[in-house]
Amino acid sequence: MIKVYLKQKISNRILNGHPWIFNNEVKAIEGDAQGGETAEVYTHDKKFIGKGYINPKSQIIVRLLTRNRQEEINEDFFYNRLAEAWKYRQQIGYVENCRLIFGEADQMPQLIIDKFNDYFVIQTLALGIDVWKPAIVKALQKIFSPKGIYERNDVPVRELEGLTQQKGVLSEPFDTNIIINENGLKFHVDIVNGQKTGYFLDQQDNRRAIQHIVKGADVLGAFCYTGTFEIHAAHYGAKSVLGLDISENACTQATKNAGLNGYENVCRFQCINAFDALKAWAKEGRQYDVVMLDPPSFTKTRENIQKAITGYKEINLRGMKLVKPGGFLVTSSCTNLVQPDLFLEIIGMAAKDARRKLRQVTFQAQSSDHPIIPGMENTNYLKFLIVQVG
Repeated sequence: MIKVYLKQKISNRILNGHPWIFNNEVKAIEGDAQGGETAEVYTHDKKFIGKGYINPKSQIIVRLLTRNRQEEINEDFFYNRLAEAWKYRQQIGYVENCRLIFGEADQMPQLIIDKFNDYFVIQTLALGIDVWKPAIVKALQKIFSPKGIYERNDVPVRELEGLTQQKGVLSEPFDTNIIINENGLKFHVDIVNGQKTGYFLDQQDNRRAIQHIVKGADVLGAFCYTGTFEIHAAHYGAKSVLGLDISENACTQATKNAGLNGYENVCRFQCINAFDALKAWAKEGRQYDVVMLDPPSFTKTRENIQKAITGYKEINLRGMKLVKPGGFLVTSSCTNLVQPDLFLEIIGMAAKDARRKLRQVTFQAQSSDHPIIPGMENTNYLKFLIVQVG
């Protein structure tokens, strides 16, 4: 067994439960670590901390899988973790579509598994978890007898681990264009070509939160992707819905989704740069009862955090200007480096500059199948806010 000894002054983050160990926190390594093996981690004075997978090529040299010295990292380990995660999702009410494994929040660092009814999409984003991919697939087959398993490892972060980007079927071949049910609606999911794992499950609870404010409303949705928020708005009684996205493919999919649910006469989708449209339409004086903003992440690095703050302030300021007095702004951020307090501060700055008064209706995180672990910022990434704009 490879043994990793940490420096005397290590971060409380590790002792308090965080699973990441950076290479500058390591004092010595005993054994020949090529990468992908299981290692035991000890304090400088040889007290056991945990076991995890090691990769000397990565800035995060060890990611801990367990702090139980008796627990062996083998096929049974991964089966048991998946079974525990599935039991938890069932206990909190997610039985059809859910994030089955949310990386560190499920003690499976850098593993993402999304469950779309009988279909599963996997991402193994680090070498140490990629090694166990066959065991993970075997466990999924044993627990669920799925109709299909697909890997979406076409993610640049894998290259930091010395891995290639790839995607493909991990089960018997199947039709990767599927239809799922969410909140009484149906949506196409393109497992192969959709963003991330093909569909954003993290907003499924938040999409229900708009049901009262959109009744009889003229609604604008910017960064609509495949139209999930917009079609929910139509379902909840909106008078008209216009969705904007720069991707022609996304708008085509959104139109198909509207048709699938019988809302093609209520929902319209326009392929346009939403940033430009918000700015131009605010100047023109256009106004809507409800404006919804669900932009992509503005930064993944701390170096660009100021640009992200500026970007969020700008689009929310434009969004507020497009809301009729007494109407509502629905706004999100999936940038985990912009934590909840900072996001609310940004919204406050935008309101001040737009000379609008806000009244908070609700402020939520991602849906509960993406658990938040105290002390792990990366698990608390989605902010979802509804405000009335005076």
